[in-house]
Amino acid sequence: MKVLIVAKAPVPGRVKTRLGARIGHDAAASLAAAALLDTLEACRAAGAEGHLSLAGDLRDAVDNEAISAALEGWTVSPQRGDTFAERLVAAHRDAGTGPVVQVGMDTPHVTAAALTAAAEGLDDHDAVLGPATDGGWWALARRDPEVVRHVAQVEMSTSSTYVDTRAALELAGCRVGHVPAMTDVDTVADADLVAAGWPHTRFARAWRTTAVAR
Repeated sequence: MKVLIVAKAPVPGRVKTRLGARIGHDAAASLAAAALLDTLEACRAAGAEGHLSLAGDLRDAVDNEAISAALEGWTVSPQRGDTFAERLVAAHRDAGTGPVVQVGMDTPHVTAAALTAAAEGLDDHDAVLGPATDGGWWALARRDPEVVRHVAQVEMSTSSTYVDTRAALELAGCRVGHVPAMTDVDTVADADLVAAGWPHTRFARAWRTTAVAR
């Protein structure tokens, strides 16, 4: 199994800006770094080959040394494209052919079992989507990178992104499966929910530190 993470370097002011407006951009970047490290750990636990499609420069990132160490053995490529959907298509092409499970850095509570389930869904489907509770999706698995080009027409970060993405893939002739929903961390309420439900993650520890500072 190969996992593709599409993420931003956790640089203050350039990542988790919605959270940053509430808690400060330095704190938001620290949370993003913790979430990325949690995600990388889940990928390693799944025994996955890894590819990171990155926006920004890790040299400027919070916890850059820890992140660089966690990426040992991974392929890292820069994101390309004007819109997120275009960057997504390019990222999948960079990740190559064969089964790939794509996630972001917004689900620090993702597990090896969840990633494996998405990959196993490709035994019977051309693509597998993991819905997010806000109407988006947290995972996109596929066998052929070219099916993702149909996603470029979908508007991201809306309450209908999951439904629209599934419809676009099905219109292109894909058999689409799904895995259970997860919460993307975009807001303070999301962070509270995920930190309470998965208290032993790096993200939860960072969130508790942020709460004390507030």
